[in-house]
Amino acid sequence: QVQLVESGGGLVQAGGSLRLSCVASTSIFNLHAMGWYRQAPGQQRERVASISAGGSTNYADSVKGRFTISRDNAKRMVYLQMNSLKPEDTAVYYCNTVPNFPSWGQGTQVTVSS
Repeated sequence: QVQLVESGGGLVQAGGSLRLSCVASTSIFNLHAMGWYRQAPGQQRERVASISAGGSTNYADSVKGRFTISRDNAKRMVYLQMNSLKPEDTAVYYCNTVPNFPSWGQGTQVTVSS
């Protein structure tokens, strides 16, 4: 069974930084575009960043210039470097393929205090 495991979340003050990591259980993910998604309480899940198999990146306007997505196919890892964090970035963050695979990991909580 394919699994995605996210880590790296935590509590940080506004303006701070965090680096999220995601490891895939199978190298099949190396063939897919990967994305970081987030879901805040009472809101729909949204994709904030994506990276193609070849390394091209895209970002939601709300995080452009502050977040950086990267991948290391040899390690089956996807990362999200988050800088200049804002309280509105508070959410559970998930990684998945783009378009998303049906099952989701447990996510990692990011809380930004003002």
